[in-house]
Amino acid sequence: MSHSIFSFVLPTKIVYGPGCAARLADELGALGAARPLVVTDRGVAAAGVLDKALSALPRGMAYRVFDAVEPNPKDVNVVEGAQAYRSFGADSILAIGGGSPIDCAKSIGVLAANGATDIKAFEGRDARSKPPPPLVCVPTTAGTGSEVTFSSVITDSRNKYKMTIKNAFTAAKTAVCDPDLTLSAPPHITASTGVDALTHAIEAYTASCAEPISDAVALHAVELICGNLAAAFNDGGDRVARDGMLMGSLLAGIAFSHSDVASVHCVAEALGGMYDLAHGLCNAIFLPYIMEYNMEYCERRYARIAKAMGLDFGTERDGARAAVAAVRRLAADVRLPPFASLGVAEADYPALAAASAGNGSNASNPRPMSERDYMDVLKAAAGG
Repeated sequence: MSHSIFSFVLPTKIVYGPGCAARLADELGALGAARPLVVTDRGVAAAGVLDKALSALPRGMAYRVFDAVEPNPKDVNVVEGAQAYRSFGADSILAIGGGSPIDCAKSIGVLAANGATDIKAFEGRDARSKPPPPLVCVPTTAGTGSEVTFSSVITDSRNKYKMTIKNAFTAAKTAVCDPDLTLSAPPHITASTGVDALTHAIEAYTASCAEPISDAVALHAVELICGNLAAAFNDGGDRVARDGMLMGSLLAGIAFSHSDVASVHCVAEALGGMYDLAHGLCNAIFLPYIMEYNMEYCERRYARIAKAMGLDFGTERDGARAAVAAVRRLAADVRLPPFASLGVAEADYPALAAASAGNGSNASNPRPMSERDYMDVLKAAAGG
């Protein structure tokens, strides 16, 4: 089999393993970071995870905590964070939390480096930017993989849509991935972020721009997530399951940042922008519906996903169908709510469909999708 020309860049150093958060001081020191702005959210602080991570910093290190990050981080959060960075005289950024603090931290760094006040000016898939200050990310959920991606997704609060700021400069210098820091994640967060990570892996593997290295890590991510999510959901203290989930999320992040996401994310980002719904939950709800829609266009790849899930089947068509059924079962096992429970008005479907079709990742879906196709998917999900 011959391959097209592709490139693979991973500018982030990964430090991984139970208890590795204790090395945080060493990793900051290696980057010359002496005065970090700590970007997090109030949920991470309330869970005690922030204090646990900060206890690893050198005694006497000056830092300021910025914890005003909302779920689906907003442009106003980024502006406020950049102001905090400047007023404190920070020289680096330490992001502790799930995808929202990490994405917000990336964009704070863009504003700080460029002396700017409007993150919208940097919107795009190849956003021009000066190199931001050193960023160290410490994920506390197994879901987004944002600690190893090149982009941040920020909500335009005025126009109510999600914009992407993407550039290799925005990637973290170091990701300190300690599965022990995910032990306190509650079951509903474990569920939605876990299926979010599965969505990253499946969409990366089936995207039209997939390449061999992203394929390899995506398939291993599928194996890890499907093998550990139910256990992590049922027993949050299961360290083996938490380890498998964080590694699965990390690999899925590497996969989609070097391939792409696709139509599941297009719908999820439209819903998040308009309704401020949790991104991971929206991905989790729409994954089986989009997979079903795509079936005829990527049977072989869905069958390979079914194999990574550990399923037995005969033909490739059987395998593809088994993969979709397995996703539905997993969503039920971790008690994800149906789309109908989210309160999305049918009158908004046309606007949601238009936003989905206009998303930059729509072209990466293995089957072309128009506004009408997205309308069909929304109606199918509403019908359960």
